[in-house]
Amino acid sequence: MPNSHPAELAELLRRCQVAAALTGAGISVESGIPSFRGVHGLWTRYNPMEYAHIQAFLDNPAKVWGMLRELDELIRQARPNPAHHALATLEKMSKLKGIITQNVDNLHQAAGSKNVIEFHGNARRFVCLRCRRQIDPATLDFSQTPLYCSCGGLIKPDIVFFGEEIPPAANRAAFDLAEACDLMLVIGTSAAVMPANFLPKAAKNHGAVIVEINLEPTELTRRFTDYFLEGSASQILSETVALLK
Repeated sequence: MPNSHPAELAELLRRCQVAAALTGAGISVESGIPSFRGVHGLWTRYNPMEYAHIQAFLDNPAKVWGMLRELDELIRQARPNPAHHALATLEKMSKLKGIITQNVDNLHQAAGSKNVIEFHGNARRFVCLRCRRQIDPATLDFSQTPLYCSCGGLIKPDIVFFGEEIPPAANRAAFDLAEACDLMLVIGTSAAVMPANFLPKAAKNHGAVIVEINLEPTELTRRFTDYFLEGSASQILSETVALLK
């Protein structure tokens, strides 16, 4: 598949009725958050079944919190990059209906995007596993982990661990948007993890054009992508917004 260009994407956005974006870890790398699966990703140092499975957390929360503290520090220091800002601008221009993100870093919201479906939760929120109430992170002492609620329950970041289901409301909203859009931007993700990998397929099955923006081709490129833009999401999306303006 030959590479497409921002001018083609701008024209697609002009013509479409409902555009949606599906984003993954790749969009946040330029913000200083390494991809989990990349060369320098967390999973090269932490076995995900030992550190990111809900049963591992329940069995040994102190061990898992070692990884979670590192993730929390990365996310707290990160700031939105031009790709996040470009998507927020597209929404303000009524060129983008919403974003389905697999990321838990809150950077889309920080950039100003309003309709963000958090498919895997948000690491800046915390929840008690016993009473299910949301905990204000300002009240937590992260130097003393694991964290416990006043009810005695374990506190965890409000993110989806392996072995947990996607939050039902987020799952419904994501598939509703995927099936309603006629253009889906897939940015910074290979869309290989279930059930997020069903979203481009759902969009395609309902007639959507799939535009993929990634640093290199993925399995998605071969199977579903109609237009492939290879390179930095920040550069490609910034150029696209400039052309639309």
